[in-house]
Amino acid sequence: MAKATREAYGEALKKLAAENPNVVVLDADLSGSTKTSEFKKVAPERFFNVGIAEQDLIGTAAGMAIAGKIPFASSFAMFAAGRAYEIIRNTVAYPKLNVKIAATHAGLTVGEDGASHQAIEDISLMRGIPNMTVINPADSIEAEQAVLKAAEMQGPVYIRLGRMNVEDVYDENYKFEIGKGVELKKGNDATIIATGLMVQEALKAAKILSEEGIEARVINIHTIKPIDKDIIIKAAKETNTIVTAEEHSIIGGLGSAVLEVLSDVYPVPVKRVGVLDTFGESGKPTDLLEKYHLTAKDIVEACKEAIKLKQK
Repeated sequence: MAKATREAYGEALKKLAAENPNVVVLDADLSGSTKTSEFKKVAPERFFNVGIAEQDLIGTAAGMAIAGKIPFASSFAMFAAGRAYEIIRNTVAYPKLNVKIAATHAGLTVGEDGASHQAIEDISLMRGIPNMTVINPADSIEAEQAVLKAAEMQGPVYIRLGRMNVEDVYDENYKFEIGKGVELKKGNDATIIATGLMVQEALKAAKILSEEGIEARVINIHTIKPIDKDIIIKAAKETNTIVTAEEHSIIGGLGSAVLEVLSDVYPVPVKRVGVLDTFGESGKPTDLLEKYHLTAKDIVEACKEAIKLKQK
């Protein structure tokens, strides 16, 4: 089944509306797109549209958190992480307030909205802030569970959500756990560590590689911070090469986080698949993924290059 993670966010909010009277939802005049409108339908008295004012969005959410509420504040990732960065840093993260920032329309797959709306730096921005938890779910099932778990934990959380429909990786038996990576496929020739919608591409790449006699391990790192160091180091020791895949800049995102872990403990060859040091452009999401080399084919090529490096 193909569904956007932003759709799952709206469904999770409806569940929270019924389960927890302390949950409130705030939006910056984009509720139809962010799917916070689903919460408004069932709990209008706990829904607040602050207008096109993202800094006010975060500041108001901080005040509600101080008052004992559990606010979910939503806008497009470009505005939530970018325009409101200083408010997030100083008003939410510094005092470690219980604010959940659910940012939709992240990455190149915003598509036709173009470079001005394609947040490919948001993971870098958010994971650099002390006290911040950063989650980037792979599919609708993981996204819904991530939202529910974020509501249970104390402290600031940034949840990265997408516009494009993506195929489910998991089924109803999946149990999401913040900070714990998931091994989706076994293999000892190389490891592909992916996040967000690139998890699906990683699984496709592993299938292609398997047909060529290369068995690649696939790991989903849904929580960029705190990152699961144990699963990364174990994979590095057992496969001796890593490929990371993300719909984000290779600067400061998943690839950088993995390199930070390995350089301190167990350095191995690492190839990063992601957006290079460039802006995106307007286009159909699938065309953009191909143009910017974020496909299974690109992961396959990166794996082969990484394997050559470890053999030298």
